[in-house]
Amino acid sequence: MRRPARIMPWILPEEMAVWVREAPGKADYQKRLAIWLTAIGPYHARKVADLLQVSPQAVWLWVSQYNRNGPEALTREGRGGRRWGFLSWEQEEALLSSLRARAMKGEVLTATALWPEVRRAMGREVSLDYVYRLLHRHGWRKLGPRPRHVKADPAAQEAFKKNSPRSSERRSPTSRRGRR
Repeated sequence: MRRPARIMPWILPEEMAVWVREAPGKADYQKRLAIWLTAIGPYHARKVADLLQVSPQAVWLWVSQYNRNGPEALTREGRGGRRWGFLSWEQEEALLSSLRARAMKGEVLTATALWPEVRRAMGREVSLDYVYRLLHRHGWRKLGPRPRHVKADPAAQEAFKKNSPRSSERRSPTSRRGRR
C-alpha cells in the first residue's frame, strides 16, 4: 500500500488546529480538516475521505493544492460562471439594445438575419449557434406569427366554421355506447 501523503510545513501543527477551527463554512472546514488529518495521522486519502464523507479524489486535490500554494490555495472561488466570451455582458447588451429598437417597430428579427450584424459588431467569424445562445442568454424569445398558407381563403374558412356541424351533433347516441 502507498504511504500516506505528506503535508508541506506551511504552518505549525498548533497553528493548523486553530486554522481548522476558524473555518468560515462547512466546505472550508472539510478541506482544512482533510489537511489536518493527513498531517497528524498520517492517514491515507481513502481513510480521510471515509471520515469526511467525500471522495478520495477530493482529498488528493486538496492536499495537492495545499502543498503547492499553502493554506490560501484552499480558499479559491468555485468554477461557476462564464469563463470566456467574445464580448462582455455589457457589450452584448449594447449590441442587442440596438436591435431591440428594430424589433419594437415590428420588424421580424431572426437569428439568421442577425448573424451578419453580430459578426460585424464583433469583428470576427462566429457560428449561427453563437447567435442563438446570445439571444437566449439575454432572454430573447422566439415569438412569431402563426404560419399561414399562401392560398388560404379567410372567407371560405369562416363559411366552413359557420356551416359545419359540431362534433357532438355528428355522433349518433348509439356510437357512444361502445367507447366507455
